[in-house]
Amino acid sequence: MSRSSYPHHLAITLRWKDNDVYGHVNNVEYYSFFDTVINDFLIRSGGLDIHGGDVIGLCVDSQCTFKQPLEFPGVVDAGLRCGQLGNSSVRYEIGLFREGSDEPAATGRFVHVFVAREDRRPVPVPDRIREALEGITG
Repeated sequence: MSRSSYPHHLAITLRWKDNDVYGHVNNVEYYSFFDTVINDFLIRSGGLDIHGGDVIGLCVDSQCTFKQPLEFPGVVDAGLRCGQLGNSSVRYEIGLFREGSDEPAATGRFVHVFVAREDRRPVPVPDRIREALEGITG
């Protein structure tokens, strides 16, 4: 998918420490970028209260396909879309883009199940979050 396939974007500045000894961003950082774009969206657009809310999202599945290396210095454009929205779960689709490139350096998926903070039992996706996710559904 190209950059325009993702309705939500977040610029993430790469840091020196993101590089590994081979001179490119280490694979574990890609998952951090996924977490960052998703949770930034949920907090800002969906009103998720990560510190005191009754509902939290738990990652139950994630996957990344690496296509091109990313390197420091630079900015990653993290594209986000909602691939599937269920009763208590959501599958996000993510594209990570180099500056000026329409082809992703990596693509991935990430599945959240929304649960009650206290007992970790699944609950329906909160209305405000559902509305925000519907706005980025592909």
